[in-house]
Amino acid sequence: MTTPPTADTAAELADALTRAMKRIRRRTMHRLEPYGITPGQARALRVLAHAPGCEGRETMRLSELADRLHIAPRSATTVVDALEEAGLVARTPDPADRRAVRLVLTEAGRGAVERIGQVRHEVAQEYFGPVSPAEQDALLRALRAAETAYEAVPGGPDAAR
Repeated sequence: MTTPPTADTAAELADALTRAMKRIRRRTMHRLEPYGITPGQARALRVLAHAPGCEGRETMRLSELADRLHIAPRSATTVVDALEEAGLVARTPDPADRRAVRLVLTEAGRGAVERIGQVRHEVAQEYFGPVSPAEQDALLRALRAAETAYEAVPGGPDAAR
């Protein structure tokens, strides 16, 4: 007979998730190091790569990137500065607003996104490989359900911030 989860179970789950994320992040950072890409830069490149219009020349404004990354615009500027210096992103004027800048992935940036995807896949396989596919699926469903419930909190889940 299974006992219902307790507050201790939820706290233990939160601790286990935190440890897992730290280990996955550390391993990913180590694997991206030879490419000169930080995890924060990798996230920004992935967001840009999945932006509408990315296949063409226009992607998104810097402010939109900051919103999607949940970081301050100044922090997004720092990330984009480093990506631009590395030749992975280019800034172009926004044709609809002369004051705004749009971000474009370069050919090198698209190659970096492919490498990042491969590294993420390898690290995930190493970490979750010993877990059965059925358990991986159950864990993913549970986390998605928790995220959906969390996002549905009236007034926004992060309103206390």
